[in-house]
Amino acid sequence: MYAYSLLDDCVLLYPVYALLFSDAGLSVAQISSLFVLWSLTGIVLEVPSGALADAVSRRLLLWTGPLLSATGFALWTVAPSYWTFALGFVLWGAKGAFGSGALEALVYEELSHLGAADRYAHVMGRARAAALAGVMAATALAGPVLGAGGYGVVGAASVGACVLTAVVAGRFPEHRDRETKAATDAVPSPASASASEEPSPGWAASLRAGLSEARGDRTVRGALLLVPAVTAVWGALDEYTPLLVREAGATDTEVPWWLLLIWVGATAGSLLAGPARDLTTGAFATLLACAAAALAAGAALPATGLPLPAGIALVAVAFCAFQLTTVLADTRLQNSITGPSRATVTSLAGAATELTTVTVYGTYGLLASTTTHGATFAVFAAPYLLTALMLACKRPGPGEDT
Repeated sequence: MYAYSLLDDCVLLYPVYALLFSDAGLSVAQISSLFVLWSLTGIVLEVPSGALADAVSRRLLLWTGPLLSATGFALWTVAPSYWTFALGFVLWGAKGAFGSGALEALVYEELSHLGAADRYAHVMGRARAAALAGVMAATALAGPVLGAGGYGVVGAASVGACVLTAVVAGRFPEHRDRETKAATDAVPSPASASASEEPSPGWAASLRAGLSEARGDRTVRGALLLVPAVTAVWGALDEYTPLLVREAGATDTEVPWWLLLIWVGATAGSLLAGPARDLTTGAFATLLACAAAALAAGAALPATGLPLPAGIALVAVAFCAFQLTTVLADTRLQNSITGPSRATVTSLAGAATELTTVTVYGTYGLLASTTTHGATFAVFAAPYLLTALMLACKRPGPGEDT
């Protein structure tokens, strides 16, 4: 799991693809339209792929997805243009949909199979830390590789990382829970199937069970809605951090190094997820509010008179808190799910996240066309303040913390 997470994000194109698009002549509005297309692809495929993961194999989707993104990255570097960028984002969006829901469900149920479901926050926190270590490794290498070999070499290395990710994903264990299948009128097991690997219910049955649980259980519904509220905005802003840093005065070859500082903060947030897994709703709300304040202050950068290092450090602190709350929100969701269609329910949260992300991309494109990237980042601190206020005023339901 940790190797998969590391390789999946050790893609040298990640810290520089916004620069690739800009250097290919794309405007901020065109770049934002690509991000919207990316998210729309995820929205369309998210829930169907989650139900497919419940019905067929989560491991299957996890190893085929990286091969799709590898194809897209190859297209970007071989024939860079708006339309190849768009096709690459469709493939990358499909990869994201394949993994969203399937990964969380596989990890949670494999831990349950071992009697260690309470370790989910620890494992996912460390896995996300491994992913961020991959991001940081790619960030550290991207500048020197870009300077030495250009976008072609950066793209080739990115394709290689995706292929290795697929190879590792093919090694995941996958045990399916017997009691979960019984609850959804699973297809009868063939005589050749082992007791630990009985077949899952059909696609339609998985989809119905997931939708029913998300709609009918207040605790699941609340945990599901918290995921996009915490995840979507900062996940979208991440795509614009290279432009924010460059606007603040960094050169193109310096941009990856400043991004490295931001991802150190996010990695720290991942590693804190295990110790903070029992954080109360009130403490969760306070953490979000503090993160929003740090983001607004740090993103303003030169406008507030902050030197570049101080501004980026504040953004890193904000990303630390956002990453921590992202893992904790996912943990709350997984702990609330009791039905058989775990990947489907998780994919519903992913679809809601993607839909919110589309709104952020579109709004960002409009705002950044009329003001600075720093001011636009600061505006997007407001949704986190609103979410924190709603959590602080929320009345807990049965079995929920205060």
